[in-house]
Order: sequence, then structure tokens, then C-alpha cells
Amino acid sequence: MRWLVHELRLFCIALQFFTRIPVPAWVGWTPEWMHASARHYPAVGLCIGAAGAAVLALAAQVWPFSVAVGLSMAATVWMTGGFHEDGLADTCDGLGGTVSRERALTIMKDSRLGSYGALGLVGVLGLKAVTLHGLVTVDLLPAAVATVWAHALSRVAPVVLLWVLPYAGDLEHAKAKPMAQQISGRGLLVVIGWAVVVSVAAVAVLGDPRPVLAGLLGLAGMVLWCGRWFHGRLGGYTGDTLGASQQLSELAALLGWLAVLHG
Repeated sequence: MRWLVHELRLFCIALQFFTRIPVPAWVGWTPEWMHASARHYPAVGLCIGAAGAAVLALAAQVWPFSVAVGLSMAATVWMTGGFHEDGLADTCDGLGGTVSRERALTIMKDSRLGSYGALGLVGVLGLKAVTLHGLVTVDLLPAAVATVWAHALSRVAPVVLLWVLPYAGDLEHAKAKPMAQQISGRGLLVVIGWAVVVSVAAVAVLGDPRPVLAGLLGLAGMVLWCGRWFHGRLGGYTGDTLGASQQLSELAALLGWLAVLHG
């Protein structure tokens, strides 16, 4: 029972950090708990994806699919406060040009949105919107399942990068110092466990493993590409690049689903 309460506490800490959802006061907070909460990132994505899927399904009964997709994406962005999208924009600004590592890190700390950041946001969010629209056009149920699955599994990407890469930024001035350290092997196993549970549930609902397998292939390819990109340019990860990896992995996973469902 004590172990279950502790894991629930870690989940609530992750939920509080990445969303606007309030958590009970008894949860508390310590830097060690904040770092350990990374094991429940996919569970946080599961909550966000479930909200997005619910909005998508309900809105599709009233408005055209394009409007339903827009409302679904707006709901998930509101829930997270644009946390990951901000990381994507900062990463594109810092790594979009051919500046040095030090200059790139300085640019990424700047709160202003640059040309590369704007292009990155428009490109990724636009592609995500048309991909979701393509999924809804095929069938609403797979689109809703894909929304939940992609949000949950895309949160695996930052954890994998936490495990394989060192922190590349200035540790003394890190926005979230507890995240500026590698995750343990045990934490990674819990993340993989979440991924397996969500994937098995998605296959059970669909009755077809092919979309999930295609999504996993796209997700794995994007994680590998992000890891090489961040390591080559920065020598590791920062908080912004972790957010970018989630956004890019979500898009890659959805594209995998659409490739199969579109036939």
C-alpha cells in the first residue's frame, strides 16, 4: 500500500508539472520525487490524449471534422499550457540555423519567438491537424484511439532521451534542475510498461495490430533521429529539446497510423 501511494504521488507530481490539472495538497514535492515522476509521463499523456479524444468525438457530432480536429488540438494545448509546443519553438530557433553550440543554447533561453520557431510550430501543428483529419475521415473510432495512444506513447520519447543522453545546458541555471539528470533503468522499465499496456489496449479496441506497429515504427525512428540531432548539435538534451521530441514523436506516430488506415 505504501508503494502504491508513492507511485500515485509521483504520477500526481508529473500531472501537476505538465498540465493545468490540480492535484491534492497531500501530494507534496521534492526534487527527488520530481525526477522519479518521469516514469509516469506516458500516464500523463494518457490523460491528455483521453481529453483530446473526447473533445474530438463529441465535436464531430456537431461540426465538420476539420472543426472537431481544431477543437481537439486546442483542448490538449490548453491542458498543457503549450508546454511542449514552447519547447519545440525554442528548439527550432536554437537549432534551425548553423550557429555554435553555445549560441544555440543562448537562443533557446530567449523567450521571444523567432522565424525558425514560428516555422517549426506552423509546420508540426499543421501536419498534425491534417493527419488527424485524415484519420477522422477514415473512421472516428480509430482517430480517437490514435489520439490517446499517440499522446501516451510520445511521452516515452523524452524519457528515452533522458536515459541515453547527458544534460547539455547550464545545470546551475536549469529551469527544472531535477530533470537535468539521467533516469534510472527501473524508471525506464516502468515507462515501457505503460507503453505496453496502452498499446495492448489500443490493439484490443481496434482488433488490428497494424496501426499500432506502424505508429511504433514512426515513433522509434523519430526518437533515434532526435537523439542523433541533439547529440550532434548540443552534446545532449535540454528541457526544450525534450518538449520538441514529444511533439515530433506524436506527429510521427500519427503518421504511422494514417499510413496503415488510409490503405
